[in-house]
Amino acid sequence: MRALLPTGQAGALVVAGEAEEPVPEPGQALVKVEAFSLNRGELSRLRGAPRPGLRPGKDIAGLVVQGAADGSGPRTGQRVVAHPPHGGWAEYAAVGTDRLAVLPEGVDAVTAAALPLAGLTALRLLRTAGCLSGRSLLLTGASGGVGHYVTELAVAAGAEVTAVTATPERGARLAEFGARVVHRLADAQGPFHVVMESVGGASTAGALALLRPRGELIWFGQASREPAVLDFFRFFDGPRSAAVRHFHYEHTDASCAADLAALVRLVAEDRLHPVVGRLADWRETARALDDLGERRITGNAVLTIGA
Repeated sequence: MRALLPTGQAGALVVAGEAEEPVPEPGQALVKVEAFSLNRGELSRLRGAPRPGLRPGKDIAGLVVQGAADGSGPRTGQRVVAHPPHGGWAEYAAVGTDRLAVLPEGVDAVTAAALPLAGLTALRLLRTAGCLSGRSLLLTGASGGVGHYVTELAVAAGAEVTAVTATPERGARLAEFGARVVHRLADAQGPFHVVMESVGGASTAGALALLRPRGELIWFGQASREPAVLDFFRFFDGPRSAAVRHFHYEHTDASCAADLAALVRLVAEDRLHPVVGRLADWRETARALDDLGERRITGNAVLTIGA
């Protein structure tokens, strides 16, 4: 089968090639991939030294062509969204049925492919934050897929959201969702009950200073790749007794399949609107990865697999 393979070279992160078609285990379904999306975590790994034999691809949508042998999960012929641990940038992927959800009518593969990692992260971030009704939320690095999902869901839950983006263009959709958009952290009008920080470097300390006393900073990324340095005594300048929590979207007891089903249900009910900032044929993956790394894509980048 055709697949995108990591090269380990900075100038060409992936190349089209051939790989063996996966043979599903008893608790896995075989999915014919129609579309997949890119994420920054995979970009970072590709820019490093890829492990031999490890193929990227965590966010896919397509058609089940072989249901799981143990009878679990979606049946042959059902359309699904999936979040495999790897191997999704290919014509076929074997996916555990605990990482699959059936797509309702009206949710296409392109829309669904934009959901898994970014949508799961947003959903679980909001659960970590707890009830946000009537509370203020600051979101840094807000113009990616996670930021759009967090903003729309948090506003719908009654939060007052301030989103930090680099440019007005990157913040336009966030403003439509109901966020107050600023382009410098210094322009955010705190203090905030909750801060969701994903930039790193100076942004983390700056965001911490905008917390209310006993507020919480949820640290879920470091897109700048710059380490953050926090000064304990800065807590006394305002956010007394504030908490800093590290977040990883997979460190949870929640079911991946159930959360994917919740996300596609919200889309089907017109309550969640994935922002696909780049849609292209999968032969354009290398260029899309470069543009993602240079922040030239707002929302999600989705690639489709043609004939």
